[in-house]
Amino acid sequence: MKVIETVAEMKEARADMGVGVGLVPTMGGLHEGHLSLVRRARSADGHVVVSLFVNPSQFAPNEDFDAYPRDLGRDLRLLDAEGVGVVFAPAVEEMYPPGFDEWVEVRGPLTDRLEGAFRPQFFCGVTTVVARLLRIVRPQRAYFGEKDAQQLRVVRRMAEEQRLPVEIVGLPTLREPDGLAMSSRNSYLTPEERQAALVLPRALELGRTMVECERVRDAGKLKEALADCIRREPLARIDYVAVTDYETLEELTAIDRPALLLLAVRTGATRLIDNTPLTPHRSP
Repeated sequence: MKVIETVAEMKEARADMGVGVGLVPTMGGLHEGHLSLVRRARSADGHVVVSLFVNPSQFAPNEDFDAYPRDLGRDLRLLDAEGVGVVFAPAVEEMYPPGFDEWVEVRGPLTDRLEGAFRPQFFCGVTTVVARLLRIVRPQRAYFGEKDAQQLRVVRRMAEEQRLPVEIVGLPTLREPDGLAMSSRNSYLTPEERQAALVLPRALELGRTMVECERVRDAGKLKEALADCIRREPLARIDYVAVTDYETLEELTAIDRPALLLLAVRTGATRLIDNTPLTPHRSP
């Protein structure tokens, strides 16, 4: 496995790969969710590049950039065991050299709501760093998890707007045996907070049951029920409960089409997000 730390070396290595390159962009702190992306890339692409870069531009000053899990040695051991050929682990100065002014932004309703409303600089940071990685590595495919549903859609939009010749592949959320979505930030949770965080998968299951079994179609009624469920957990604080169109993330009042239920909940000091699709069945 080759570990590359500079943009120039990464471009040189890429020139030797030809076609069939898959990119798995990560911020490190790897878990089985990341490794599932790596395995899909290895099954589909002749060459796999995994990036390890904690991107400062997507963190607000009061967020957890300094605390974000970093263990390069552990991450490299995991990737080596998966048969990854190239790891790109640049320093901040490589990705944002002095005088950097090539910001890439997706504007409009897709980025204004949900995460964009609570973390105003987040998506500009994400789209800028992903665009830069795509231009450096030039993959045919790039792999992202569906847990970050809005991010996945924003990255797809960015690639289209920038006319980048890449397929953005979304893969299902991996979960712990008790249902909690895998996340690097789960490591922040105390044992008590980890137990409290199970309110997220419970709320998602309640939402699916109400829509798919009880045939609830009133989005307001659904959100009210889920908010009540979450508030019964003393350590949980809601940022949002949203029911949206599956593709556009436009808020729905009636669940009359494929939809997405999205949650952002703070458990202690840790902010967790999760989502599930909702498929309303037509009445016979």
